[in-house]
Amino acid sequence: MRFLFDEGIPDPARLPLEALGHEVILHRHVLPQGAPDDAVCATALRRQAILVAMDADMKAFARRYGGGGGNERFKGLNLLRLRCAEVQAEQRLAQALSLIEHEWDYAIRKRARRLWIEIEAHRTHTYR
Repeated sequence: MRFLFDEGIPDPARLPLEALGHEVILHRHVLPQGAPDDAVCATALRRQAILVAMDADMKAFARRYGGGGGNERFKGLNLLRLRCAEVQAEQRLAQALSLIEHEWDYAIRKRARRLWIEIEAHRTHTYR
């Protein structure tokens, strides 16, 4: 799997992903600081990466432009949203990694399906 970390994701959160051989692309390596959400989403799609974000507006943005309502610009965007404290990000990603891998396998086998997971401090939600 390939992940694009949005600006607010702490660097150590990439460690459990890289430990299992997944590729992590850091925002600062492919986008300027403060890049607008549409540029971040477009970069994730172009690089065929799962977007990892913490900001709430990214979920609203992906929902608004990701299906329904006639605007399907980011219909194929895969989103992993961290809704936990930054200091918990690495641990929570490590704990949820088998679920993320399972959901990714499911998503790529289904046409018109995308990965959408929210990881909170004490629970994880997956949307199919």
